[in-house]
Amino acid sequence: MRSKKAIVPAADLPCCATACAASCALRAWLCGVLVLVALSACGSVQTTTSGDPSSSLPQSVSDPQRPVITGNPPTSAQVGVPYDYTPTVSDTLSTALTFSITNMPGWATFNTATGELKGTPGADDVGTTNEIEISVSDSVGVATVGPFRITVTAAQSTPPSTTPPTITGTPAASVVAGQAYSFAPSASDLSGNALTFLIVNRPSWASFSTSTGRLTGTPAAANIGSYANILISVSDGTLTASLPAFTITVTQPSGDGPPTISGTPAIAVNADSAYSFTPTATDPGGNALTFSIQNQPSWANFSTTTGQLSGTPTATNIGSYPNILISVSDGTLSASLAAFTITVSTTSGNGPPTISGNPATSVNAGSAYSFIPTASDPGGNALTFSIQNQPTWANFNAGTGQLSGTPTATNVGSYPNILISVSDGTLTASLPAFAITVTQPSNTGPPTISGNPATSVNAGSAYSFTPNTTDPSGNALTFSIQNPPSWANFNTGTGQLSGTPAVANVGTYADIVINVSDGKLTASLPAFAITVTQPSNTGPPTISGNPATSVNAGSAYSFTPNTTDPSGNALTFSIQNPPSWANFNAGTGQLSGTPAAANVGAYADIIISVSSGTLAASLPAFTITVTQPSTGAPPTISGNPATTVNVGLTYSFTPNTTDPGGNALTFSIQNPPSWANFNTGTGQLSGTPTAANVGTYADIIISVSNGTLTASLPAFSITVNQQASAGTATVNWSIPTQNTNGTPLVNLAGYYIYYGTSANNLNQTVQVTNPGTTSYVLTNLAPGTWYFGIVDYTTSGVDSGYSNIASATIP
Repeated sequence: MRSKKAIVPAADLPCCATACAASCALRAWLCGVLVLVALSACGSVQTTTSGDPSSSLPQSVSDPQRPVITGNPPTSAQVGVPYDYTPTVSDTLSTALTFSITNMPGWATFNTATGELKGTPGADDVGTTNEIEISVSDSVGVATVGPFRITVTAAQSTPPSTTPPTITGTPAASVVAGQAYSFAPSASDLSGNALTFLIVNRPSWASFSTSTGRLTGTPAAANIGSYANILISVSDGTLTASLPAFTITVTQPSGDGPPTISGTPAIAVNADSAYSFTPTATDPGGNALTFSIQNQPSWANFSTTTGQLSGTPTATNIGSYPNILISVSDGTLSASLAAFTITVSTTSGNGPPTISGNPATSVNAGSAYSFIPTASDPGGNALTFSIQNQPTWANFNAGTGQLSGTPTATNVGSYPNILISVSDGTLTASLPAFAITVTQPSNTGPPTISGNPATSVNAGSAYSFTPNTTDPSGNALTFSIQNPPSWANFNTGTGQLSGTPAVANVGTYADIVINVSDGKLTASLPAFAITVTQPSNTGPPTISGNPATSVNAGSAYSFTPNTTDPSGNALTFSIQNPPSWANFNAGTGQLSGTPAAANVGAYADIIISVSSGTLAASLPAFTITVTQPSTGAPPTISGNPATTVNVGLTYSFTPNTTDPGGNALTFSIQNPPSWANFNTGTGQLSGTPTAANVGTYADIIISVSNGTLTASLPAFSITVNQQASAGTATVNWSIPTQNTNGTPLVNLAGYYIYYGTSANNLNQTVQVTNPGTTSYVLTNLAPGTWYFGIVDYTTSGVDSGYSNIASATIP
């Protein structure tokens, strides 16, 4: 166990307080807990405060989409002395990690499970290695350490440095895709030692020089995003210094957009017949365009100037050529056609199988996904299905081609280049490659779809089903269907499935799935079947009546149809698209309810049906319009809510209201800030935001209702601002020199400063990677009393416990 760094005001810590470590080595842990000042040379924490908020503390921001590596590998080794380095890795996805290395020294070994690089160089290994890079990958991304070099020396010819090198510079935090990025730090060493640079979490699009520390590269449009926790360090062979960790954000160019490419290539050609396809491409900026291709058929030629793919396959080329991808680039940005397959078939025999269908391209985490393609074979051969780039959360049925599954929140992201193919044993056909995006459920949620479709219909009788749907965000909805019956029509605007089967259609039509999408999220009814039955000798029941087509808000509505059944069977009733404010009686067919003012509007395509258990009949679809009452006035609401509030200050707003009829009023709110409370009896919105709530809370709407009519304030926003009077505190300490057993501390790597507004909850952290540093300025501190403690750590990753806790008051 290493020495715990003692940090207290100097007046409180006599230098003679080291007796514990000298007299009770076997009780070092106990002393480290109870006698904080007894385990190292005398040190002190001194705090000074300032009201100047102009400086800010660099903060490391973890990227949740890739692992993060920390720890600087030693860049020197000595003949006969073991070298050992293991990177520290954190991964927010908690997935399996795999390590790899480039240019591993011949005298070393590498562990792909832990990333450990170790070995003992011999006399023949004296010199400097090639640039080494250690990488770690999870299911989403990759992080790297390096490049770095290791210099092997024969012996320690000069005493080790006691003063670390210095490194300064402010790297640019953003770069536009297609533009060059370059940053080189300034570094020096008082001892005049040769300096070597290394990097942790290098962006994939950049290169790094170990001799100058320069980070350069030109990101492409595919690299748009943030690259966090980049750490550039410099070493004199013994000691190391680092710049603060930083982030580079690659942004979309603000000028011209990417080029466009379109066209529908033929997906089949006969042997000995000519094939030709040329895409159409444009560029908004008028730049020169070049074309490229992936998985080019062996029998075809490709023009990089026009994008033309052409050629004449022979009988030896019969088969399928999948995943052909044609792209166009303006030199910076690019675009691609959907991947496609070309099947070369014989001229006289049966052609390849066919496959079609439109798989949904998005699904909400926690929602079920299902897609079954339609496939056939001209020769009637048995078909088998296959898939490429199957999502990890999905199952695939090789007998039906069904892709299905329910992703979880850990599966959020895009799953590209999914390719479903079908084969008759000789020839193959494929759907265009597609992607499925698993999205995080939004606050408003996906659309909903419900309804109970009839599962049987008599041949010669009409069938009709329209699902009920809602969308919390009010987006326009579109419908789709899988495995529709051949005798039925489907309306993508309403989701209605209707048709009249003939006697030739008697049988069961299974696995019918109706989907609804708001453009981003999708919901589906459970798969169902419709059985077409042979007509019986008796006729269907009859249903009649004229339902009222309007009702005043606040007034009761009721309609009960008249029915008969020739066979005297018991009748049951069902309804499609019932109004949300109404109740329906399946025993009598009565539709009744009292709409409120919030229900004003038209409720269309209501269909009431009656069934004898075998046959069914329906009333014509009708609409009920809920109208505003002609008498009485709505309540009024007014007031000007404040649109800003500082962290730590109380926000409060209560609207003014009146009601002409003197009715009791209730209040409601849309999009309330997470840090605020709302009173439904008074309409008061109040709360005290913290620093974690800094930002803008938009589209807040406060409404009042008298039970029938409603009025609302205009939507408004509240911006929570950082405390304007934040200050700074300077923390000073002494460098520890001993371990708890009295031996010298020779592998000190740096410090962690923990601080917070409670001595029992130091919930904020700063890492100081220079072990020679004895002072640090913390900024952006809100007024009040702050508490500070320090933990030191070694190059092997061992931490001491907390020092004593010091405090300072920010005015």
